[in-house]
Amino acid sequence: MEIIPTRVHGVLDYLTGILLILAPWLFGFADGSAAQWVPMVLGAAVIVYSLITDYELGLVAAIPMPVHLMLDVGGGMLLLVSPWLFGFSERIAWPHVAVGLIEVAVAALTHRHAGDAGAAGVR
Repeated sequence: MEIIPTRVHGVLDYLTGILLILAPWLFGFADGSAAQWVPMVLGAAVIVYSLITDYELGLVAAIPMPVHLMLDVGGGMLLLVSPWLFGFSERIAWPHVAVGLIEVAVAALTHRHAGDAGAAGVR
């Protein structure tokens, strides 16, 4: 069920990347631990691979949309399990779990190819 256009997905990508980078300060877990660094690194990665995705909001069409969506699912799943994988689930888990689930869901609901005016359109 592909109901999210790639242009909307692109906006969500950049917002998610920024949210993940800022989350440790927004939600009070900026303590230098894995709880802080996992979302920050994943947020930076989301922004970088979004910039090189072949869709409306990419700057360089280096990776196809299906690969981008696989990266979203992988990153979302890593974020989702990170509190237990890296041992900080007793302190903080809900932001990691919530954003991880949302990332996976958005990827599953997004169109697999950019619209006709998209990838070949103005960048």
